Amino acid sequence: MKAQRGVALITVLLVVAIVTVICASMIARQQLSIRAVSNQLQTRQAWHYALGGEALAQSILRRDLRATLESSAAQAPVDHLLEPWALPQPEFDIEQGRIQVRIEDLAGRFNLNSLVQNQQPNAAALAQFQRLLLRLDISEPYGDRLVDWLDSDQQPNGEYGAEDNAYLLLDPPYRTAGRSLGDLSELRLLLDMREEHFQRLAPYVTSLPAEPPLNVNTASALVLSTLADNLSLSAGQAMVQARRGEGFREIATFLAQPAMSGIDLKGTSLAVNSQYFQAVSDVRLGDRRLALVSLLQREDDGEVRVLQRNLGQPLGLLEQSDEGDR
Repeated sequence: MKAQRGVALITVLLVVAIVTVICASMIARQQLSIRAVSNQLQTRQAWHYALGGEALAQSILRRDLRATLESSAAQAPVDHLLEPWALPQPEFDIEQGRIQVRIEDLAGRFNLNSLVQNQQPNAAALAQFQRLLLRLDISEPYGDRLVDWLDSDQQPNGEYGAEDNAYLLLDPPYRTAGRSLGDLSELRLLLDMREEHFQRLAPYVTSLPAEPPLNVNTASALVLSTLADNLSLSAGQAMVQARRGEGFREIATFLAQPAMSGIDLKGTSLAVNSQYFQAVSDVRLGDRRLALVSLLQREDDGEVRVLQRNLGQPLGLLEQSDEGDR
């Protein structure tokens, strides 16, 4: 009898142990499932908040053009850095977090896609890009290599150009695009492109789908100084100082500045307004952060279209460049 009671006790203890392990496993799986659903819900909420920030940016740009047209119907619209869209936007509190929207004029940057026009190198744009590289203390021949990346032929541009035969020797091998850049991050694929150089270039360049003129009211001092060989950084800073207030109302006023005296800008398009903007919707929700980068195009009638959305850019690239630093 004692032996039977001992076996029964051991059996009961074994059953209790098995049930305990099973219950613990079920609870752990349930907690993991709850956590996964919570993460998915939070991610979905952050995405919709970001889309709301994008819609707010569209509304701000739409109202800006409408207000400009109503106040100066006889003059062409002017976009400058003291307009509501360019000023820091307030943070909006949301449940368990906050959202902030930033808008930047991409027409104030150098458009990398302008280096090739009709499958031919654009000499004026190439010279301007090379000046930009020099201003940023970058000596690598990225200009010629970028022309080869954009054009569709297999003839290297200049002494330091690189076509498919150079990229196919890499590990892993790949080919040149033979088309316009669809995203600024493609610049990282350029032959021997260093990450530090990409980070240095990123605040001053863009990859727009068209060839919009450079907005002299929003371009940084460094970008303005690349318009000609005999323009210095101090001259660019003087032009930034001269546009204070509501910026230049017309290109003739910009060209009449002392710094622009005797400078030939043949092949370079300038403007005082913009069509392309970048809106960054920065959402913090709980312990999650999401940054939606939207490429927006504002038509002449005020309609604002979304051309591209990007969730993959590091936040360090989303900061606006400092007008007075360079």
